[in-house]
Amino acid sequence: MLSVIPDIDILIPVLEHRGPTHSIIMACIAFTPIFILYHKKAIPYFIALIQHPLFGDYIAGCQTQLLWPLSTQSFGTGINIISKTNITIEWLIFIASILIMLKARESAVFFQPHDSNLILLIPTFTVLLPTFLSFPLDVPVWLIPPHLVYMFIFSVSIIISARNLPKILKNLILRL
Repeated sequence: MLSVIPDIDILIPVLEHRGPTHSIIMACIAFTPIFILYHKKAIPYFIALIQHPLFGDYIAGCQTQLLWPLSTQSFGTGINIISKTNITIEWLIFIASILIMLKARESAVFFQPHDSNLILLIPTFTVLLPTFLSFPLDVPVWLIPPHLVYMFIFSVSIIISARNLPKILKNLILRL
């Protein structure tokens, strides 16, 4: 879920897509308090966050500002989202992710109420839903099936967790 947080810039008109929110430097700055609090336990979460700009957008997103604010230069392989190479890579990652979820039995987590499932609103509104609205870019028709699968899983998870929102808010308030 953390991996799609950089795409929050799609929802914020004043931010350039694949700009500051995709910066490895900004991820380090944002994660500093988390590293201070959780030390080594924060590393997997940090890796999840930076894999989006490093693997997703660097490889198949054309260009991304990995070093913002030190540089506004964009980096990337130049593989376009509509290329056969990108479609193949995305399908391989999709199949791998589904197999990993099934093997680790993590898919069941999506269908149980949990505080963190509401974070799925971010990928739903920044990545999945725009696929069907053609914003900010057109998604190739071959990539719609994986989007539909994730949209279904995430939507069900959000609905299940939203039904427990009063309880979740109460638990959050009690933690404070």
